[in-house]
Amino acid sequence: MLNRKVTSSLLAIAAVFAANSSASAQDKTAKIGVLNDQSGLYADITGQGSVLAAQMAVEDSGLTAKGWKIEVLVGDHQNKPDVGVNITRQWFDRDKLDVVVDVPTSSVGLAVSNVVKEKNGVYLNSGSGTSDLSNAQCSPNTIHWAYDTYQLANGTGTALTKAGGNTWFFLTADYAFGTALERDTTNAVNAVGGKVVGSVRPPLNTPDFSSFLLQAQTSKAKVIGLANAGGDTINSIKQASEFGIVKGGQKLAGLLMFITDIHSLGLPVANGLNLTETFYWDLNDGTRAFSKRFQDRAKNKAMPTTVQAGVYSSLIHYFKALDAAGGNSHDGLKVVEKMKATPTDDVIFGKGTIQPNGRKLHPAYLFEVKKPEESKGPWDYYKLVATIPADQAFTPLEKSTCPLLKK
Repeated sequence: MLNRKVTSSLLAIAAVFAANSSASAQDKTAKIGVLNDQSGLYADITGQGSVLAAQMAVEDSGLTAKGWKIEVLVGDHQNKPDVGVNITRQWFDRDKLDVVVDVPTSSVGLAVSNVVKEKNGVYLNSGSGTSDLSNAQCSPNTIHWAYDTYQLANGTGTALTKAGGNTWFFLTADYAFGTALERDTTNAVNAVGGKVVGSVRPPLNTPDFSSFLLQAQTSKAKVIGLANAGGDTINSIKQASEFGIVKGGQKLAGLLMFITDIHSLGLPVANGLNLTETFYWDLNDGTRAFSKRFQDRAKNKAMPTTVQAGVYSSLIHYFKALDAAGGNSHDGLKVVEKMKATPTDDVIFGKGTIQPNGRKLHPAYLFEVKKPEESKGPWDYYKLVATIPADQAFTPLEKSTCPLLKK
């Protein structure tokens, strides 16, 4: 009698597990939250372009033709961590969100990572720069996709120092991203025999850089490293031109620049700048085809930035994981594990992998901005200087401080 009761209980438990598994396999719904800056200094880099990239990924995934229902939500975090956290919590608690994408501004990106982990969602960050997302503050629910401060520093910082720019002064955005970028670039400069002679920290969204640029000019550093982004980078470069800093012999290094920044500056001001990106619309046939489709649908008719391309690429891989599972378990940890275990391959970054610490690996490229006479037309702004292989572009796994790697 006892054996029959035990057997019946086990069968009942097995039936429950089977039913849950079947329900998971049949659940073909997913909700995507695009969280970024919709109207501020990072709107051109992310903004509506990232929303378009997410919509294109949904279409190109082919899941809707297989009966999936996929919804894209949009949130404006205004570059404020508390706003980003509140939106993310509402999405998970009220809207039953599955995945958060984009999220520029590193202080917001790090804060959102904690919420997504708490809610067991999926976090695909292509907007924040701080390498801490896959190092000291890594999460089992987070994949850091497009770029980071280590990759930027070791591309531009190392190249310029080796080329003779062996003394540096930083204009550093006063928040998590700027601090991380200055830190990683300082390490790169020191590693090849350079020296940092000083730095200043202008507040985020500063309209007047004159006093900060004067300190940089007075330092006599050969390279002035701009550890900022978006509108701050554009304004600092424009004002540096007015100060005659480059004509005076110092070199500007845009440590984080995007194609939209160069477009806003114009080639007469931006030419000669060195920068590192992991995506450029004119790299190959695949990037050109995607970018042309994107540009045709973009309200501002701009080419996609690295961040926007990262939104598309990360979601394409996410949808592949859902498709392979035959349904959505809504278990973020399991989905991320599946994504890490599967090699990546898309028209944006080509073939790649995801490290156990959540860092997505792909090549990076050192570019120089063309002179006006070298450009063949609109958005033809970069010439390729060097390709940095995927296994060299990002933090080596043995140097990562991610707690997930501890045995």
